[in-house]
Amino acid sequence: MSIVNTSSDIVIFGAMGDLAQRKLIPALFQLESAELLGQDTRIIGVARHDEDNDSFCNICEASLNKFVKTHELEAEALTRFLAKVEYCPVNFTEADSYQELKNSLDMSAERARIFYYATPASIYGSISKNLTKSNCINTNSCVVLEKPIGHNLRSSNEVNDQVAEYFDETQIYRIDHYLGKETVQNLIALRFANPLFGSQWNQSHISHVEITVAEKVGIEGRWGYFDKAGQMRDMVQNHLLQLLCLTAMDPPDDLSADMIRNEKVKVLKALRPISAEMCNTHVVRGRYTKGLVEGNPVPGYMDEEGANPDSNTETFVSIKAEINNWRWAGVPFYLRTGKRLPEKLSQITIHFKPQPHFIFDESQRHLAQNKLIIRLQPEEGISLQILNKDHGLNKGMRLRSESLNLNFSQSFEQNRIPDAYERLLLEVIQGNQYLFVRRDEVEHAWNWCDQLMEHWKHENKAPLPYAAGSWGPKAADLMLIKDGNSWYEDQ
Repeated sequence: MSIVNTSSDIVIFGAMGDLAQRKLIPALFQLESAELLGQDTRIIGVARHDEDNDSFCNICEASLNKFVKTHELEAEALTRFLAKVEYCPVNFTEADSYQELKNSLDMSAERARIFYYATPASIYGSISKNLTKSNCINTNSCVVLEKPIGHNLRSSNEVNDQVAEYFDETQIYRIDHYLGKETVQNLIALRFANPLFGSQWNQSHISHVEITVAEKVGIEGRWGYFDKAGQMRDMVQNHLLQLLCLTAMDPPDDLSADMIRNEKVKVLKALRPISAEMCNTHVVRGRYTKGLVEGNPVPGYMDEEGANPDSNTETFVSIKAEINNWRWAGVPFYLRTGKRLPEKLSQITIHFKPQPHFIFDESQRHLAQNKLIIRLQPEEGISLQILNKDHGLNKGMRLRSESLNLNFSQSFEQNRIPDAYERLLLEVIQGNQYLFVRRDEVEHAWNWCDQLMEHWKHENKAPLPYAAGSWGPKAADLMLIKDGNSWYEDQ
């Protein structure tokens, strides 16, 4: 299926929720502001709440005032956008409740219908079934699924099977919002358009790779969800493994969705399973205790509101992952993610091997590695650390480390970098799937993570404590030190 026009009915289930109001409505507004939505596009909010069109428009306008910068909230664009917004109350699990939604939809066969499930995955199947029973789906329909899809491989398959009864795989868009970030997409261009990097992207030239996704925030009132998920399910299974795949995959034959996703699946298949014995050397689980973030005291995980005193959930995970193929044999990929860390940071750091023969002052050998730092947030950009001669008549051949920086917000002549959801929603509207996750990717990622979490379950060890505002348990540092490496911020 290919949606070639941008005029569509965009139906958001869970339209009153945090995701819809904080991310989806602002993203759709920005697309309208950039005149990327068709003139007759309609945005239909669906929820259980007893609202009407006017009250829902007021709620959306309040969210835009809160989450869109004032100078970007241009009055004419806001008027155009709110004119596209409608509301339809629906009980998601009752088929009869969908009749009003059917009546709201444009019934022309060629018109695209996009159903965005900003709801718990447990009701994806019910929504899909009821949309079908009420004849809301046409041949030009698609569905967007938010992560997490299930909490393990079995439950993920159950959800995917339910949705697959009513939607073909070509109609299913599984979102991982990290794939919509400009820098993540630019990783493909960086690797495959530049011989400088493409020729060096293997075990002969790269010593190790770091992938860090750090959060300053704690649970933020999400205890009920997070304690059942943990950092492994919430971040590693999707975000970090997707970043690993894009970093490690072989060149695709072309830029089509399936070619790119085929190469990502090969990486997931090649991931070395982590055995029970390897858990002590390749994995660190942690949980934050009280501490200071930006000089302000914050509570520990077990002190958060609604805490379960018997909880064994991790808020920090660090993994030494290995890929069993020719390109990456012997190259460790260090994955790290956690809550209540010193800063909000997502970046990939590529450590290149030093020259085999070092001809400069031996005391400077520690500087000899070049590093490529790919920043996803807070400021998207790329920097390359190189060695240069220190300037001055009395410096001799002293070396200094310097960075060649590409800051996207400064280097490109545009006022803002689009949010990931803007990119992803536009790709859905246009029928492009290359930034979305195929079912077999989800299955292989869950399979690898499930094995590791099963070892944790049998070990029944409490996560290691780390103070809020630190970079996690010391064991995460030691894991790299034993290999003769260290995290980027420690160098």
